[in-house]
Amino acid sequence: MLTANIRLNETVTNIDDSITLDFDTRQKARIKSQTDAGTSIGIFLERGKPLMIDEILKTECGKTVQVKGALEPAMTATTKDWLSFSQVCYHLGNRHTRLQVGDRWLRFQPDHVLLELVQEYGLSVSEDPAIFEPEKGAYSKLGKHSGSHSHSHSHGHSHAHSHEYSHKHEHD
Repeated sequence: MLTANIRLNETVTNIDDSITLDFDTRQKARIKSQTDAGTSIGIFLERGKPLMIDEILKTECGKTVQVKGALEPAMTATTKDWLSFSQVCYHLGNRHTRLQVGDRWLRFQPDHVLLELVQEYGLSVSEDPAIFEPEKGAYSKLGKHSGSHSHSHSHGHSHAHSHEYSHKHEHD
């Protein structure tokens, strides 16, 4: 079995194999699957950084594997009206819906409530399978805010307790 645990950032001209994955699988840090050529592969990457379509992985034996998007159930809504398009994007965004957005079209995972909403605004909907690659989070394009972030804070509370033995508690 191939084991991939390195993401290549440089341009690679010689691709040894590819792996086609749906959106939900590309979100995982641990994946056991088969490459498109039929070779077993285990992908072990850092958590919180989904695989991107066209990303290149390097295996422990030096092979390169390109990530591809799989066709999967999807709803693609289209319109010629910018106002309706903008309103639907607003309402779906307000629901924190994962959306792939194009020029007066948007794609989302199948959901009958969302389907009704976009149809109420007059958008036409196709339920043909498609590669689903939604927009990344709002801060993904801002250099210093990309990826996850946290804010440090503390709560005032006592850390006193007793034991049969004594020890020190050291705090920063």
